[in-house]
Amino acid sequence: MGFRLPGIRKGIFAANQASSKTVDAPKGYLAVYVGEKMKRFVIPVSYLNQPSFQDLLSRAEEEFGYDHPMGGLTIPCSEDVFQHITSCLNGQ
Repeated sequence: MGFRLPGIRKGIFAANQASSKTVDAPKGYLAVYVGEKMKRFVIPVSYLNQPSFQDLLSRAEEEFGYDHPMGGLTIPCSEDVFQHITSCLNGQ
């Protein structure tokens, strides 16, 4: 069973329409923003089903909700922690 993210598509679409500078993520990928400097990462949507990533999504929902002005999902953790989690997911 997948993990549903209500409102993300709508938020991404609205932000893309509002900003011509927004670079779309390729099909099958999702843009997320991480860290104090809001560094943009493009990740495979398959990560959304992984328990370690779902924990990050729960924290993001609690802290920011899913309506973010940058048009992507903001993950509330440091870049180092995010890169560690995604490198572990890449190894699976």
